[in-house]
Amino acid sequence: MRQTRDFLRSQGLPREDAPVTSTKRFPDGAQYRVEIPSTEGPEVLDAVLAEADARQVVVHRISQGSGGMLLTDAELREMARTAAARSVELSLFARPVAGWDTSPMATAAGGGPVAAQARGTEQLVHVLEDIKRTAEAGIRSVLITDLGVLKTASAMRAAGDLPPDLQFKISVQMGLANPAAVRIAEDLGADTYNVPTDLSIGQLAAIRAATELPLDVYVEAPDDLGGFVRHFEIAEIVRVAAPVHVKFGLRNAPNIYPSGSHLTPTAVALGRERVRRARIGLDLLHRYAPAAEASQLAADGLAVPRPDSTVDDLGR
Repeated sequence: MRQTRDFLRSQGLPREDAPVTSTKRFPDGAQYRVEIPSTEGPEVLDAVLAEADARQVVVHRISQGSGGMLLTDAELREMARTAAARSVELSLFARPVAGWDTSPMATAAGGGPVAAQARGTEQLVHVLEDIKRTAEAGIRSVLITDLGVLKTASAMRAAGDLPPDLQFKISVQMGLANPAAVRIAEDLGADTYNVPTDLSIGQLAAIRAATELPLDVYVEAPDDLGGFVRHFEIAEIVRVAAPVHVKFGLRNAPNIYPSGSHLTPTAVALGRERVRRARIGLDLLHRYAPAAEASQLAADGLAVPRPDSTVDDLGR
């Protein structure tokens, strides 16, 4: 195996999964930031921020899974204004993809990888239109699952058809799980990468060695993404994966995608509990790595919404 390992090194890739301490940092010098996912709409966003204030949790990024396509124009603007007022990044999923389309393979036992893909030219167009609409509402971060969407959206950003400050947050559903693969996403224009939920400390360190991208790491994962609760590992995750978004999902919770007003009370309760889980996780991080540095708001590199932006800001 030595020749293969040596070849990996010649390509700027790690030779092995070794838990090496990362010296990389966010632009402000911090090691970690906090992300609360599945914040499905304005009411849930308000509840998450209120709970964060009550529990003294600094939330840097809030993400959503139902997509801009399931929010009204007014809701998009409201969420943008709320997040901007708090200097918090807001990232909305770019949909639709096969899992919500007329694809029987996406729901078949062996078809899981297809669910996160954009099928055909028409769905590629629809996802890109969703990104454009989200950006026009002032949102400056979108979650992407498909490599073709990423490559095309990156080209649109470079051409001025999307805002130059729009960030592409890669979803855990893209599934790339090794250093060489994650580097492909970086080369195609990704701005952060959400790794699979079950990677070991050594595997996280290996990916960190191969990329400059901030990594997004679930320290508690929803049941349909593995159901892991890794709070005692947070200190080690921050040590090897910095710069890292420590992401608090929620085990033993209903899947509410696609969400809507019929599920608002449940989504609010889940959002509040994710913040509570964040308080638990951060207490453990401070216990075992008291010197670990978090970003302060407003931090350089956060894709904070620009609710007062206009179509002219897209460069057209």
